[in-house]
Amino acid sequence: MILNALALTLKRQARGDFRGRHVEATLIVQAVSWSLRDALSDRDIEEMLLERGLQVDHSTLNRWVLAYAPALERRLRRFRKPPCGSGRVDETSIRVRGQWRSLDRAIDKPGEAVDVLLTANRDLDAAQRVFRTMLQDQPLLAPDRIGTDGAGPHPPAIAKSRKEGLLPRTPTHHVTKPLQQGIASDHVRVKRPMPRGGGFRSFTTARRTIQGVKAMLWRRKGFGFAGAWTVREQNQLLAHCFGLPVANKA
Repeated sequence: MILNALALTLKRQARGDFRGRHVEATLIVQAVSWSLRDALSDRDIEEMLLERGLQVDHSTLNRWVLAYAPALERRLRRFRKPPCGSGRVDETSIRVRGQWRSLDRAIDKPGEAVDVLLTANRDLDAAQRVFRTMLQDQPLLAPDRIGTDGAGPHPPAIAKSRKEGLLPRTPTHHVTKPLQQGIASDHVRVKRPMPRGGGFRSFTTARRTIQGVKAMLWRRKGFGFAGAWTVREQNQLLAHCFGLPVANKA
């Protein structure tokens, strides 16, 4: 009942999403999903669509990703499970306009992606934004244990989050390398669909794309839904998010 009501809400919100597009909405969503989920370039997807009789330029595919990746993140966020009582925060780097930028990630103990945030610098303000983004949706379910690396901004950022009320109690802060190995080895899943070589061409492009990559990680995990969670079920969820007819019901 709750999922049906949520599906109806998403369908109402999706009205007009594809107005003015000259390609079927289902194919647009599928192409965006491929780009954000797999290590495929826009030219790879252009060839895949051409094999199916649809001629779309790779630059158009890039515009689709930038247009619909944030919408994917907003709508799939509603299906997320509450994080458990332990969290891990770590940082990796990606190239934006030829410069290395900080990509901060947070996961819970089972490895579920909580949030991803791209920042220009790794300082106290950036660390505080990571915790704010991670906690603002569900402050009452905030972690009582947080693991980080030895970077200096983390302890004051945790203290400031506690002062702002994002943390109902002061968590235990662990700074140990073994606890961070899980999230450190998991960075490759986030970076795999991103551009190679020179990386992203602008900060805005990187942020919008990362929103979609994060949403694809949530979708792949299955949100704790009962039953089998195959690629078909994943695509059906995307169809519901954009108010599209569900394909391959059988």
